[in-house]
This record gives sequence, C-alpha cells and structure tokens, in this order.
Amino acid sequence: MSLFNSKVNIDFKPKLFTSLKHYSKEKFMADLMAGIIVGIVALPLAIAFGIASGVSPEKGIITAIIGGFIVSFLGGCSVQIGGPTGAFIIIVYGIIQQFGLGGLAVATVLAGFMLIGMGLLRLGTVIKFIPYPIIVGFTSGIALTIFTTQMKDLFGLSMESVPADFISKWIAYGKAATTLNIGSLIVGIVSIFIIVYSPKIVKKIPGSLIAIIVMTVIVYVLKNMGITGIETIGDRFEINASLPEPTTIPINLENINLLLPAAFTIAMLGAIESLLSATVADGVTGDKHNSNTELIAQGTANLIVPMFGGIPVTGAIARTMTNINNGGRSPVAGIIHAVVLLLILLFLGPLTKHIPMACLAGVLIIVSYNMSEWRTFRSLLKNPKSDVVVLLVTFFLTVIFDLTIAIEIGILLAMVLLVRRISETSNISVIKDELNMQTDAEKTADNDKLVLPKGVEVYEIDGPFFFGIANKFEASMRSIDVKRPKIRIIRMRKVPFMDSTGLHNLESLYRLSDKEGIQLVLSGVNDNIKTMLYKSGFADKIGKDNICSNINEALERAEELLILSTV
Repeated sequence: MSLFNSKVNIDFKPKLFTSLKHYSKEKFMADLMAGIIVGIVALPLAIAFGIASGVSPEKGIITAIIGGFIVSFLGGCSVQIGGPTGAFIIIVYGIIQQFGLGGLAVATVLAGFMLIGMGLLRLGTVIKFIPYPIIVGFTSGIALTIFTTQMKDLFGLSMESVPADFISKWIAYGKAATTLNIGSLIVGIVSIFIIVYSPKIVKKIPGSLIAIIVMTVIVYVLKNMGITGIETIGDRFEINASLPEPTTIPINLENINLLLPAAFTIAMLGAIESLLSATVADGVTGDKHNSNTELIAQGTANLIVPMFGGIPVTGAIARTMTNINNGGRSPVAGIIHAVVLLLILLFLGPLTKHIPMACLAGVLIIVSYNMSEWRTFRSLLKNPKSDVVVLLVTFFLTVIFDLTIAIEIGILLAMVLLVRRISETSNISVIKDELNMQTDAEKTADNDKLVLPKGVEVYEIDGPFFFGIANKFEASMRSIDVKRPKIRIIRMRKVPFMDSTGLHNLESLYRLSDKEGIQLVLSGVNDNIKTMLYKSGFADKIGKDNICSNINEALERAEELLILSTV
C-alpha cells in the first residue's frame, strides 16, 4: 500500500505494510527468533563502530536502535537491517576531528535530505550503475584504513593522540612502539582467534559476541587479582545506559556550505551500501526490493538519528544476511532486532564498560578483513587497463586522502574512461562509389549494391553522436582533401542518440557545406533524433525533405537535388 495519493508520482511503498497483509503466527515466530539473534549480533558491532568512529559506545547502540527501527518500518526491502557500519568509520571520524560532533550531526541531516531527494526523484536504480571498480576500490581502501586505526588499541600503545592521515598514523605507531602492552596484544590476538574459529564449534552465536564475553570475563578477573594495564571501555568512556533526549540540529547557510561535501559522501556511500545489501538479499530470498522506497527510509533514518546523538545509518550486509539465514522474512524481524538492542542498552548497558579495547580492536580487524574483498581486488587487476586505473586511483585516494575525494574523482575518472571507450568503438566511414547492401538492414529485393550518383558521397556514423565522437566527426570532415561533392548524405541509421554537442557539430557542418555549395541530406534518422532536430529548428534550416528514413529515400532525394542544380 502506498502512503501517498496515487496521483502523486512518488515511489514510496514500505514493505512492512504489504508484509502484514498475509502475516501469520508462524511467520512471527520466525521473525522473532531472527530478530533476537540479529540484535545480539549487532551489539558488539554497534559498540565497536561507535568507538572507532570517535563517539561513545552507547551512541553506536542508539544508532542501531533508532536507525534500525526506521529502516525496517519504512524501508523497501523486507529483510534489510539498518545501523552503523564499518564503511562509515573513516568519514565519520574525519568529520568529528575537523568539525566536532555538531558538524557530524549537520552533515548527517544534510545527507538524509539528499537520500530522500534521491528516492523522490526515482534515482534508486541509477545508483546501481556506479562502476564496480569504484565500489571495490573505496571498500578495500576503507578496510585498510579501519585496520590501521586499530593498531593503537591492539598493541595497547600509549599515545596522546593519533594522527588523522594514513601515513602519519604509521609513523606515530613506530615512534610509540616502545610502549607496547603485552597484555592488550594477547587479548587482541586471542579475540581474533575466537572470532575466526568459534563458528566451527558454535554456529548460532556470533564469534564476536563470544570473544567479547570471554575476554571481558578474563580481564575482569585479572583486574580483581590486581593485574591492571589492559584498557577497557570504562577507562576511556562514561557509559550512559538510556535513550537521550532529542536535540535540535543547528543548520544554517554557513554550516551547509562547509559540510556539503562531507554530506554528499555520506549520502552516496549510504545509498550504495544500502542498495548493494538489498540486492544481495534479493538474490538469496527471491524477493525484489523497492530501491526508491529504501532510499527514502535511509534518508529519514539519517534525519532523525542525529537528534539523539547517533552516527550515519545504512543497510548492513552482514546483519542482513544473518537475518535471512536465521529465518527473517519480513521487516518485523528488523523491528524486533531494534527492540532487543534497546532492552540490552537499558538493562545491561553498564556492563559494557568492562569490555577490553583490544578485544574490540580484534572485532574490527576481522570486519576490515571481511570488507577488504582482496580476492575480488586481485581479480580486477586482470581486467582492462581503464578498470585497473579506476580501481587503483579510488583505492589510493581513499587510503592516503579521504573518501570524499576518492568517490568524486573515481566517478569522474570512470566517466572520462567510459566516454573514451565509447568514442573508440564509434567510427566514421566515407563511401564515394557504391554501397554494399548484402548485410544491410535497409536492403531491398535483388539489390546487393547501390551505385552512388556522380557528385554524391555518403558519410556513415556508427555509434552515438555525442560530445565524445562529435569532434572526431568534425575532424574527419576537415581532413578530407579531395574534390568536393555536390551532395553529402550523412547516414545515421546506427546512431542511437545525439546530444547537444553532436547537434552543434551537425549545424556547423551544414553551415560549412552551405558556404561551399554542398547540399546536406540526412539518412536513417530515428524518431528521437528527428524530434530533437525539429525542436531545435535544424530541420527547417536543412529542409524537412532532406531528412530521410532510409538510404534509398536519401539517394532518391540526392538525385532530385542533382537535377535541380543543373536547371
């Protein structure tokens, strides 16, 4: 059911309402079990993502509670689980370092408006066309950066502050190497070992949760025995186990101008990750998500969550797959997952202060490894050079500079290389004597060849006539140093579309030909291009009789013009 009047052309149809039409007790029990499990899985990740992003651990949980609820309630995917994700750690941490928590709130709200705008404008399907090398490039770059940020806590290094950029971080780690804490390193390594190998023994309980419980108990016992030095969450943060009161976000023109680039990155990253997650889920469940509704839901979540101090929300692939694998098939499971997290925050929140920071570092190192997609990265290096260039540029820009620059330059570079590739596949041929019609769609019966009348030349464009090929066409015209024909037939049967640059070059060719006394005739013009020619007024300039449907009509018209020229 649509929440909007059917006369309004807005694609907003939350899956929750259609799912409840045929809901049953059996479906609820399956969703209940899936929701409880996903809620438990989400807890350590929400804490880890919150801390790694530069906020307190409960802010990560609050993001998962409120964001997860809204995404499930309003979303266009039946099984999507929303919340904080590893992909946002770097961009969020950078914004906080530069603009503070207030700046993050403004950027997230602006990103929410952008996401809603994308959904209202039906851009959900367009986002899917972002080149795969860009997605792998910045995902792998983020993974390496997350791994880098965890070195301080993994090794228990004593550092006043950690530099923001990648290279400076490793230099600072090297200088602080003498402050290594063996206890923290052991906790981190054992945590990684538990996360990797526990699923082979216990499949229902996530390895990250087992690692946190085991290592928290061990470190707590050691502290009571007088063995200290292993830093815990409580040593760094004060836990507030309650939902905060909503606050207003100070948005003004100055903030908008300052934070618009960061907001754009959050919106693009959120849209890409959410729709990728939904697409992966469709492949498993056989359902079909509504991408525009999903974007509106993600945008709404990012409008509301910052009011409670939360960080950006997006669809989480790992938690969504956990939901599916445990029987979740409707948004009810996602809502239950949010309720479970709320109950944990209210009743067990204070216990989180005993979790070792090195254990959370181990959790995030595994997250970064899973995000890295190193096998996919390696296979893409065997692709065409243009794809490899986009992949490596996006990767290194993400690691060395930041995600905003990486996405913008990556998309720009991909577009330039795409235009170049299309231009290379498009070609222009000149025919002066006869046309071979054996394999031609415009061939007539018993007519394998068409002899061109004397004084007539055919210029055939094969491919789209856009800015990438238009200049190439103009250069081809200027390079012809032979006796000028009386009639030029521009054969456009293989031109699927033409842009304004192509039209401009066509008009330039017409003016040049007219000045030299050469008549221009167009052949095989499709309906879309013909409409463009009429709207622009070019059809009146060239003469409507000189725009022909096929080559046979064009040659007949050429013969008429030759006769008229001799009269």
